Amino acid sequence: MGKVTGFLEIDRQVAKYQPASDRIRHFKEFVIPMSDSEISKQAARCMDCGIPYCHGPTGCPVHNQIPDWNDLVYSDNWDEAIRNLHSTNNFPEFTGRICPAPCEEACTLNLEDAPVAIKTIEQAIADKAYERGFIVPQPASRKTGKKVAVIGSGPAGLAAAQQLGRAGHEVHVYEREDKPGGLLRYGIPDFKMEKHFIDRRVEQMSGEGVTFFCGVNVGVDKKVEDLRAEYDAVLYAGGSETSRDAGIPGVELHGVHDAMPYLVQQNKRVARRNIDSIGWPSEPIVAGAKHVVVVGGGDTASDCVGTAFRQGAVRVTQLDIRPRPPEKEDKLAVWPFWATKMRTSSSQAEGAEREFQVGTLEFVGEDGKLTGVKCCQVDEKRNPIAGSEFVIKADLAFIAIGFRGPFEDSVVSELEGQLKIGKDRRGATFVEANDQDYRTSVDKVWAAGDVRRGQSLVVWAIREGRQAARAIDLDLMGATILPR
Repeated sequence: MGKVTGFLEIDRQVAKYQPASDRIRHFKEFVIPMSDSEISKQAARCMDCGIPYCHGPTGCPVHNQIPDWNDLVYSDNWDEAIRNLHSTNNFPEFTGRICPAPCEEACTLNLEDAPVAIKTIEQAIADKAYERGFIVPQPASRKTGKKVAVIGSGPAGLAAAQQLGRAGHEVHVYEREDKPGGLLRYGIPDFKMEKHFIDRRVEQMSGEGVTFFCGVNVGVDKKVEDLRAEYDAVLYAGGSETSRDAGIPGVELHGVHDAMPYLVQQNKRVARRNIDSIGWPSEPIVAGAKHVVVVGGGDTASDCVGTAFRQGAVRVTQLDIRPRPPEKEDKLAVWPFWATKMRTSSSQAEGAEREFQVGTLEFVGEDGKLTGVKCCQVDEKRNPIAGSEFVIKADLAFIAIGFRGPFEDSVVSELEGQLKIGKDRRGATFVEANDQDYRTSVDKVWAAGDVRRGQSLVVWAIREGRQAARAIDLDLMGATILPR
């Protein structure tokens, strides 16, 4: 514990943002980094609780040893801090930027609405490690002679590949898109995480012996059966990318789109890549000078809001069928778990009009083009309230209500009848494999990440990738030193 009385003497402080009027003019990150001394003060606020809920099952899914590296940052021991952080999390520069920080919700100081700025400190440790040259390739000292194929290069696939490579296996990663990263690269907007962070990790992993094959849609371009014959193990770490069917009349109108193709296209424009993508329409979608409506209240919807503003949208309205949450949660009823309360994302703060407890009845248009979104107020059971209908002007509408499973024209279609597929309570599909050995119903095939658990946080994907790597290493070698 760095400073015993730190939490009493130092106020919570987090990194500030560029003004909205400035940041909507570009697609770069807009967080203004804090100085080393400011980060040190924030680390000093950590109480080193007797029971640190921040890194238990209620807080951080990868079990980051948060009190430990807070103390190391306070002591200006950045080298040991990144070693400690890397012992549980392969990519803290990712999670420090895009994780919603359930660890801060679980912080004991959150009982006073002033949790330790864990996410800010985590990002600072990772960025400082790159600045000082601490992050370099760590190739295995000996090779096992075993070969492993990883399908998908999102956070689960990357984490598994790095762990397996460091265990001495020959690892080949197959990615459907033209560059590694999965939805980290083309699903997360650059203003939340610039993509050179992915490139640096790919460079590190290549130096550790991991080989990347991009532009290969496994199940179509290359068969899973061929991988099973060529490799000792195959890890399916794809995403859950098929958009959920909204069932709203008028979705065929020109101007109505699922959210993900829109986000992928803009990320490719920023990267100066061809906007065509496997599995998504290639018709250019741009919000400039348009009235935009986003249906959905989650992170993907918020990403659409921020992207639309940066493209020059005239007005952006976000529709959420859920009731407006309370401004403040009942701490004693929910802590240390994630609380339902009013939260405003940086994108929403840029000028979005938010409508709560509103149902989308129909997309309306003229001559095949979208002109508006017909809505109504709903009750607590989400039933329409008679006489409450209204129409919002719209030239462009995005449906961002979640995902229903992996692309069917892929591994799932090739292994139909062999790969056991489950469904959750909302009808979304996932590949069945437990969270102990991550084995699927197909011999030599494991599954981890969103394709196994459904759409989730990047930190959960990293955890599953690490655990699946350990399970594979244990199966191939009979013993493993990889952590769970």
